[in-house]
Amino acid sequence: MHYAPGKDACPLPYSPFKACTVPRPIGWISTVSSTGIANLAPYSQWQNLTFDPPMVMFAANQYSDGRRKHTVINAEETGWFVWNMCTFDLKDAMNITAMEWPDGVDEFEKAGITKAACIDAPGPRVAESPAHFECRYLSTHRLRGNSGHGWVDVVYGQVERIHVKDEVLTPEGKLNYPLIQPLARVGYYDYTVVRDSFTMPIPGADGSASAGLEGKA
Repeated sequence: MHYAPGKDACPLPYSPFKACTVPRPIGWISTVSSTGIANLAPYSQWQNLTFDPPMVMFAANQYSDGRRKHTVINAEETGWFVWNMCTFDLKDAMNITAMEWPDGVDEFEKAGITKAACIDAPGPRVAESPAHFECRYLSTHRLRGNSGHGWVDVVYGQVERIHVKDEVLTPEGKLNYPLIQPLARVGYYDYTVVRDSFTMPIPGADGSASAGLEGKA
């Protein structure tokens, strides 16, 4: 099976594009508007870019009528956004924040999520989340789409502060993934959970290279 997106009709009942790039971390982004309204929304196009300094990005498709997402506008206007780690226990709350809420709605309240104050960012973070990045907004790269929904804002930020709850760490000081159960998006309406992991050092890597690849501080 093969086809050219945008030229050929998809031979499957559902597009395999998103379903092939898996799993994708949940970019559960909290912001605040210039008028003080908190916003919380999940993005499955989220990733870290580099580590010195730590930088991240998320991609937000606009609405079919041309409106841009509140998250993007808030980040641009205030200069900040916050990433909140989403877990299996928080999946239902995350799904509520994925709904298309109108202007002026506080998704924290709709999802029954507790706000925790940030140190640098003006907006709140999800108190129930085990880890957070307070991100200073850097820039937006706007890419043209073939339809209203196809247009996308790629937002870049620099991580200025990292929060991790003590109780989700192993005795060695690493994240305890089976305990946290981070949530990730796969295809369609399907998600997956990290409950198992294995260690596999890169052959030949030693010294500072090995330490860097493992993330040693």
